[in-house]
Amino acid sequence: MKILVVGGTGLIGGHVALHLAHQGHSPSIAARKPPAPATPMAKLPFIQGDYLAGDFSIKSLSAFDALVFAAGNDIRHLPEGVGEEAHWQRANIEGIPKFFRLAREAGIGRAIYVGSFYPQAAPQLIAQSAYVSSRHRADEGVRALSQPGFDVCSVNAPFVVGVLPGLMVPGLAAHAHYALGKMPQLPAFAIPGGVNFISTTSLSEAIAGALERGSPGNAYLVGDENLSFQDYFGEYFRAAGAKTPLVVLDQEHPLLPDSILYAGRGNTLYYAPSAAEAALLGYRRNDVRQTLHEILEFYKRGSI
Repeated sequence: MKILVVGGTGLIGGHVALHLAHQGHSPSIAARKPPAPATPMAKLPFIQGDYLAGDFSIKSLSAFDALVFAAGNDIRHLPEGVGEEAHWQRANIEGIPKFFRLAREAGIGRAIYVGSFYPQAAPQLIAQSAYVSSRHRADEGVRALSQPGFDVCSVNAPFVVGVLPGLMVPGLAAHAHYALGKMPQLPAFAIPGGVNFISTTSLSEAIAGALERGSPGNAYLVGDENLSFQDYFGEYFRAAGAKTPLVVLDQEHPLLPDSILYAGRGNTLYYAPSAAEAALLGYRRNDVRQTLHEILEFYKRGSI
């Protein structure tokens, strides 16, 4: 299939584009800026464009059989001077379904929305967080567009970890450098609570499985390992040679601020993904701890 991966220069989109190419598909990537020259995505066909700016047309999208949308906005994309609710309304609630409608008009046959786990894993947060509400409404909006000839489903992921050659992911780089002692100004500790994690490898397999076997209109909650934040940061520290567990302090962590913990600091957001859905989508499990060690080694070598 000829597949357009929107958000294909980032960690999730880039990884899935490369995975699809390895499977024998013909992926192209789209983003606001070209891929970094040192990344393997630089060898893929690239379309420069912003889905919110109207840069895509029926003509440009009509060249593709399928779409993977991995460009949903989160707090990292919040423009300065713009209120959160207004931004989530424009970028997620309105912008994403509008782009999927354009894809349908262009004749694309299958589409995957890569969304957030929060609305399915913690539906009570929909009424408490404008961000979580926006991801929920974007997800519902794109799946409602599914019809014969335009099969849409969503793959909703928890915290995602992974590496790609030549690509620096600031948050993951900071976590690795923290464990490597490159941030001596920050005390070594973890916050209480925890969450589900998934590796980019598992997620890419799930997205590819949804493209091939997903049921139109379905929302698939994927995930892998439930880790406390003590275990999450601790795995980096263990990979760096630490022998003792991290102390847990109930205070805001500079590398995992309260603003991104929509379930609240000290709470756990654990779940077990459906075994039947994991088998249908065909993604591997128990891949997170190994991936954290790979991240540590990647940034230890300065592989960017």
